[in-house]
Amino acid sequence: MKSEQSVWYIILIACAAGMAGFLYGFDTAVISGAITFLQDLYDLTPAMEGIIISSVMVGGVIGVGISGFLSDRLGRKKILMVSGIIFAISALWSALAGSVLSLILARFLGGLGIGFASALSVTYIAECAPPHIRGRLGSMYQLFTIIGISATFYINLAVANAGSYQWGLETGWRWMLGYGVIPGVLFFLILIFIPESPRFLVKNDRTSEALQTLQRINGQDTAQKELNSIQASIDMETSTSIRELLKPGLRKAMLLGIFLALFNQVIGMNAVTYYGPTIFNMMGFENNTEFLATSLIGTVQVIFTVVAIFLIDKAGRKKLMAVGSSLMAIFMVLIGIVFYFEIQGIWGLLSIMGFTAAFCISMGPIPWIMIPEIFPNYLRAKAVGISTMFLWGANFSIGQFTPMLINNVGGAFTFWMFAVICAICYIFVMTIVPETKNKSLEEIETIWKPEKRYISY
Repeated sequence: MKSEQSVWYIILIACAAGMAGFLYGFDTAVISGAITFLQDLYDLTPAMEGIIISSVMVGGVIGVGISGFLSDRLGRKKILMVSGIIFAISALWSALAGSVLSLILARFLGGLGIGFASALSVTYIAECAPPHIRGRLGSMYQLFTIIGISATFYINLAVANAGSYQWGLETGWRWMLGYGVIPGVLFFLILIFIPESPRFLVKNDRTSEALQTLQRINGQDTAQKELNSIQASIDMETSTSIRELLKPGLRKAMLLGIFLALFNQVIGMNAVTYYGPTIFNMMGFENNTEFLATSLIGTVQVIFTVVAIFLIDKAGRKKLMAVGSSLMAIFMVLIGIVFYFEIQGIWGLLSIMGFTAAFCISMGPIPWIMIPEIFPNYLRAKAVGISTMFLWGANFSIGQFTPMLINNVGGAFTFWMFAVICAICYIFVMTIVPETKNKSLEEIETIWKPEKRYISY
């Protein structure tokens, strides 16, 4: 019987792996609600506040640093399943934490699980997706991240309104953190039903299994061609050492992956995500309207991430990042003006909404798509892990130093600093980033061959 392509099967495996983004989004957003109560409960300094929030990033750096090595030995699917279990345990521990130290350790453990998942999810999707829709399917990670952020903002709002402030101080924040058990367990259970990455299977001499998966993804005729291409790519390589990434050609790919990872974080979106209620409170929102304003930002994120899914494979990665980074710079300038002149009310909210929309069609989803695209099969998991380590390191810096910056130099200069970074991002995109739209992973691999002196943009 001839095997035909199953679109629903492709969507299923992309959504299952992409749900790792929900874990990342939940953890990113939930602390913004809990920290409001933790500040008063433990009389936190800005530095300690940053440590609680950024402890998850320390675990994330370690998680992504070893995820590539573990997944090359054990498989993408198994390590993703382990990450779900770790996240669920972390959420339960966070809810039951009896001290600041216990909470920091619990969040560190959660970061380890998210670190595993964040690198491997996008790697897995890139290795399974057909070239013509790889951008859309790769966006699943970012879409689930944004859905996780938005849903968690509304959970925080509901918990904050469920009782008095004293109840929130004693119990409410525990419920916020404890809800993370649910997505962690669901992620683990859903992964049972998806296959292993076909490129991992070929690399480990499980060719017949790889062909079966590729047939369901691409149809029989295309599957055989894809299998031959994967096999040829793997046969050409003699070393899987990360030192290969320092050689001419691949060195450029490695630098591009690192810069994409850094700009995903340092442009300032997570400053809003982590400290949304605090920022809106400084803009004059109070009586839980700061939680409502933060929830509206989450809704904007979902809407424009969906828009990005339909644009990425049509407009292209490079064009969207250029447009988005320039708009983000403009809106960051406006947010700084709101702080500088102490403008209260709707203008600050609208400016942050505009910045969020620009981020979600550009530097939000696209780095997660391009980073696994640009590396060859035999080094992809390790290279994505290294790139994502820089992403998590930048994430740590944003979580740790944003409250200190706002406290020491003020909101205006903090957001103007982000505006400058967005402008630098625009220059980087226009001068260095290649277009990878509609290219197979093996075609993209040829861009970095040492003999290639020029890149077609």
